[in-house]
Amino acid sequence: MSSPRYSIVVPVFNESESLRELHRRVSQVMNGLGQPWELILVDDGSNDGSNAILQELRKEDSQVVVLTFTRNFGHQIAVTAGLDHVRGEATIIMDADLQDPPEVIPELVTRWQEGYEVVYAVRSEREGETWFKRVTASLFYRMIYRITDVKIPPDSGDFRLLDRKVVIAIRRMREHHRFLRGMASWVGFRQIGVPYQRRPRYAGQTKYPLQKMLRFGLTAVTGFSYFPLQLATYFGFASAGLSLLAIPVVVVLRLTGVRALVGQATTLAVVLFLGGVQLISLGILGEYLGRIYDEVRGRPLYLLREDLDQEQPNSASYFE
Repeated sequence: MSSPRYSIVVPVFNESESLRELHRRVSQVMNGLGQPWELILVDDGSNDGSNAILQELRKEDSQVVVLTFTRNFGHQIAVTAGLDHVRGEATIIMDADLQDPPEVIPELVTRWQEGYEVVYAVRSEREGETWFKRVTASLFYRMIYRITDVKIPPDSGDFRLLDRKVVIAIRRMREHHRFLRGMASWVGFRQIGVPYQRRPRYAGQTKYPLQKMLRFGLTAVTGFSYFPLQLATYFGFASAGLSLLAIPVVVVLRLTGVRALVGQATTLAVVLFLGGVQLISLGILGEYLGRIYDEVRGRPLYLLREDLDQEQPNSASYFE
């Protein structure tokens, strides 16, 4: 079988209702490009019958490749597994819920053919999402843009095209807490955005509830910024400054006989405030230390059911 020119990576977690429609629309678009292609579907521990459908698609279409995790490792790890196994000159990442329309792929390919090595899709409209999701997403992207060390384009998700050179560069980044859109910006190369209209989910429920989104946002911040650590320092200086200002004020009030700042209530409030600042600072340090601990253990990012008798990709040398 000849090597494909294009690879499409799709993470799958409980998307049984969307898979056949996804395959139909991707096949229609990619066949229209007139070049060899492959569709890599990564089953991230689904329990709704998705894997059975994936296996059927693999038997029906030789262009379909299925990777099956031993358990749920998470969306970003599933995308990483797909990137580890692609063979194409250009790789397109998209979700299985069809919110990212396959019909946008030709626009991404056109920009790639013009010489751009990262072509990211920018959400100009977000159909089917609540105002809360739209507002929080907008705030998140703008916050990340301001406080991280890399400039991540606002309103861009994982839906993008990566040149082979970019894929190889990302393969060498094996951190466990992954924020792929930040990693794609960090590696550099020539990048450009393509606006598109995001659609409602084809079927099923979102796999990113609020708690998971908050965790994902924390991974993005801690992976590409020291701002939380700096924030703890700022709190420390602010508390010390207030203390220095308070000392002469208290002395003057005592000397003049004013008894406005006396009693245990004032002392208790100050102690609780400073204790809270210290605990928050310790929590921030704990987040960074926990991530260091995960990296030091050196565990593989994921395990595949089909490859448990073979070496698993875990280091940069695996791909060299």
